[in-house]
Amino acid sequence: MTVAAQQVVDGTPAPTEQDAAAAAAPIGVDEAAQFLYREARLADAHELDAWEALWTDDALYYVPIDDDADPMTTMSIIFDNRGRIATRIKQLHTGRRHAQRPPSRLCRSVSNVEVLGVEGTDTVVTSVVQIVESRERGTRFWAGRVTHRLRRGDDGLRMSMKKIVLVDSDRPLLSLSFLV
Repeated sequence: MTVAAQQVVDGTPAPTEQDAAAAAAPIGVDEAAQFLYREARLADAHELDAWEALWTDDALYYVPIDDDADPMTTMSIIFDNRGRIATRIKQLHTGRRHAQRPPSRLCRSVSNVEVLGVEGTDTVVTSVVQIVESRERGTRFWAGRVTHRLRRGDDGLRMSMKKIVLVDSDRPLLSLSFLV
C-alpha cells in the first residue's frame, strides 16, 4: 500500500522524514528538566489526570527501601506498574482515600538534573527532589534522588520509569500517601 493510499484508508497523515527525525532526536538536559518541572507542578497541584497522562503503557513507578535491591524480588515502599498507577489515581479521585483527605499541600523543588545516557528507546535522567508536605499533623520534608526513563513519542516526552530513592528510606516513615 502506498503512503497516499494509507492516508486515504485511515484518515491520518503518514509520518514524514521530519517526524521520524524529531522522534529520534536525543533528549537534552534542558528538555528533560522542563519535563521534570512540569511533572512536579502537576503532582503538586493534584492534577492527577494530566500527571497520569505522562506515563507510557509499560510504566514502572517505585520507591525502593534499598537502592541496590532488585524491585522485582524485594519489597518496596511503592511499586506500581501502569495498571496500579491508574488504580492509585482512581482511588485519589474518589475523595475517600483517608490519608489524603484533605489533600496534602505540596511544594517540590527539582534540581541537579543530568542526562546519564540512552538505554534502548529511553533516555535515563537523574535529579534531586525536595518536597515540602503540609498536613494537619504538621509539615514534613522529603528528599531523594530520582531516576526517570524518558521516551519521546508522537505527543512529546513520557515517563516509562520513575524511581525515587528517599534519603531516609531505611528508617520508619510516616504515611507516604501522595504522589512522590
